Formats: sequence, structure tokens, C-alpha cells
Amino acid sequence: MGYEVILSPKALEDLESVVSYISQDNPEAALKFGKKLLREVALLKISPNIGMKVPEFEDQHIRQLIKKPYRIIYRIEEDKKRISISRFWHSSRDNLII
Repeated sequence: MGYEVILSPKALEDLESVVSYISQDNPEAALKFGKKLLREVALLKISPNIGMKVPEFEDQHIRQLIKKPYRIIYRIEEDKKRISISRFWHSSRDNLII
């Protein structure tokens, strides 16, 4: 059985912000990109360790998937069989906050 994947309130806010920003120029592309990010997240259900360790944190359970220009930051909760998506972080931003 796979992992449950949940989006934190902040990750959901990030995703809505990404889609809203892109839709100002191209609503179709915004929807397509938002779906692409969610497809990447869905992969974690069966392969939670596919992401790299996040260099800003010394925790092997905090990982990231890179989908330029965004970093999908997530935490693996082995004991709960859960992946918690923390942020969709634009790579041009400094100081990752989760």
C-alpha cells in the first residue's frame, strides 16, 4: 500500500498563487502547469524517496522535487505512511521557509 499525500495549507496557498500568477498571461498554461505539479506530487505515493535531501535542512525526511522553476518541498512521515507537501517554492526566492 502506498503513502497518503497531503498538502499543507501553505502549500495549497503556494499552488493557488502559482496558477493565479501564470493565468494572468495564459489561463490554459496555468491550469496545465498546476496539474503538472500535482502529478509530480502524486508520484510520491509510491516512491517517496525520489526527491533529494533539502540542503537548507539537516533532516533526511525533508526532501524536494525540482520542477523548474519550482521546488516541491515535502516531509516523509514513515510512521504514518504519509507525505506532507510543505511548499511549492519558486527557485528565485531566498530563505526557504517551511
